[in-house]
Amino acid sequence: MRPKTTILLADDHKLLRAGLKLLLQRHPELEIVGEAADGEQTLRLYEQLQPELLLLDISMPAMDGMDCLREIKSRHPKAKVIVLTMHEDENYIKEAMQAGASAYVHKSAADTDLFKAIAAVQEGGFYLSQQNAELLLQLLLKPEKEPVDENSPFVLLSPREREVLRLLVHGYSLTEVGEALSLSVKTVDTYKVRMMEKLKATKKSELVDYALKYGLLAGSEAGV
Repeated sequence: MRPKTTILLADDHKLLRAGLKLLLQRHPELEIVGEAADGEQTLRLYEQLQPELLLLDISMPAMDGMDCLREIKSRHPKAKVIVLTMHEDENYIKEAMQAGASAYVHKSAADTDLFKAIAAVQEGGFYLSQQNAELLLQLLLKPEKEPVDENSPFVLLSPREREVLRLLVHGYSLTEVGEALSLSVKTVDTYKVRMMEKLKATKKSELVDYALKYGLLAGSEAGV
């Protein structure tokens, strides 16, 4: 009998992990060997369990998914990581694939695309849905009219820091940001301090000016 494929689930939403477990358990050849609720726990469990596949969310507390992905790939270059996220922006897709992901799957399509991704990655390949592949191709083919802006939020800030910034400039308190992102007030404050250091900002009005400059008030990455 062929051995089961071991999987580590990393997502900060308990209900979503439970749903993924039910979905994956329909396939007897797959075995979930661990669950992680933040980036630091993901690193610890990956080292301990050495799973064949890691299903990794981008937006997580303690250490966001992108940083976690980079750290795992630096320690284990052959690690097979499937990013499973709510983010559809082509910049996220590019960032994840450049960081070493083997696949990028949107959570809304997990019931179909996830198993295609698992099959492709198990064979040593990569997977993007047709929509994600087209988004990434459009981004790569876009003419570079200007040099990369090193002050861009996609350069300076992590996905979670961008979410915290967006909510703060919309007038949310630290407590309200925590409730919206399922984070403790202490964790939100840590993100705020780190973000303000990166932006060299000392007051909220400077954050608002920055958000306006880069169009961060137009929508919501956090889905709120």
